[in-house]
Amino acid sequence: MAAKKEITRIAKIQLIGGQAKPGPALASIGINMAEFTKQFNDKTKTRNGEVVPCVITAFSDKSFTFIIKTSPSSVMLKKAAKVEIAGKNQLTDNVATISREDALAIAKYKMPDLNAYDEEAALRMIAGTAKQMGIKIEGVDLTPRKTAKAGK
Repeated sequence: MAAKKEITRIAKIQLIGGQAKPGPALASIGINMAEFTKQFNDKTKTRNGEVVPCVITAFSDKSFTFIIKTSPSSVMLKKAAKVEIAGKNQLTDNVATISREDALAIAKYKMPDLNAYDEEAALRMIAGTAKQMGIKIEGVDLTPRKTAKAGK
């Protein structure tokens, strides 16, 4: 029976799809950087130029496994709104407005990585991120929902 590998580190990093290079971010994880960049670039060549979050599990023998996640909501919202920089103050800055359909498309794409039961809940999560960035979504109401209190 093979000996169990010991996990030395779990790291979450964001790299550019298809363009990962060995560097300080990977060196601090303690993995074979050349092998990782080769595998990562092969898996993400269809997402070339996108920000790609990745969770790397490093083992004591310098081997690794990694999971690729969906692009961050903030990056996708800026792309949909066609803005470079988000608003600094959500109360005063309104940098752009996007349609409900655009936000729903982002929510559907992000669904595997979100903690939401349905697309409507995912849309509200995306809308919350957009609100913090100063991006308004047409037709989405962010007023808090009333919930039943436990025991009543």
